[in-house]
Amino acid sequence: MNQLATVDQALDEMLVELGGMVLKLSSPQVTRTPEERHALACSVNQYSVCAARSGDPRVHQLKAELEETIKPHLRLVASR
Repeated sequence: MNQLATVDQALDEMLVELGGMVLKLSSPQVTRTPEERHALACSVNQYSVCAARSGDPRVHQLKAELEETIKPHLRLVASR
């Protein structure tokens, strides 16, 4: 059972590292084109699937941050 805990902890550490990398890629200066935004959305969705099984709060925090990066930005438009 100790080996499973070690593997689980190693996977959580990898998810934290991976989440950090994807978060850096989510910058508007990096993902400019529609294709890049689509690839980012795919990466965030895949990360979310993997993070859902993690018990590490850092992984879940990164998941939430990443999901925020792919939400559409709404603008307030006033009509006259």
